Amino acid sequence: MTVTENVPEAFKLAVESISAVTFREELTVRQIDSPGGVAPYSYALAADVLIAEHEHESQHGTGRFILLYDPSEPESWGGPFRVVAFAQAPLEAEIGLDPFLANVAWSWLTDALTIREADYFNASGTATRILSTGFGELADSGEGAQIELRASWSPASPHMGEQAEAWGELLCMLAGLPPTADAVSLTARRRERG
Repeated sequence: MTVTENVPEAFKLAVESISAVTFREELTVRQIDSPGGVAPYSYALAADVLIAEHEHESQHGTGRFILLYDPSEPESWGGPFRVVAFAQAPLEAEIGLDPFLANVAWSWLTDALTIREADYFNASGTATRILSTGFGELADSGEGAQIELRASWSPASPHMGEQAEAWGELLCMLAGLPPTADAVSLTARRRERG
């Protein structure tokens, strides 16, 4: 959605703060069509984690970030904004068997939001481990695994850049990339204060 003069100022500022984000170089981020009928105003991004391997780029994860805005402030949101996020990444089969994987994926989301100082409330979601085995013509693909995280939360501030940055960081972490230097240094500073 292109933000025009006919949208509320709060939504316009929120979209501008997302548009100002510089994502990690491994993320290819693009604006996509927003889902219809969920909220009067919405803005959506899609991203792929692309990592250079043997002279070509290989996809290591994918995700979506959708900002919803409803000036009527739905009771379940607790405010006018709601973020809906999706992140998915392939895993080695052994990692997919880890019974704590879903808990770790959820903690990466909440940690990414905290580290980016993206205040939020009313968070909910699911983390799903997917295990697969190929048969017949797909037998050569062997065993594989994926992690999927679907989440939503209500931002406590109209500055949405931090919310989008946290989603990007989560997507990269699910794809097996280390946290950014900014995230590591922020974590270290928080520990020093505590």
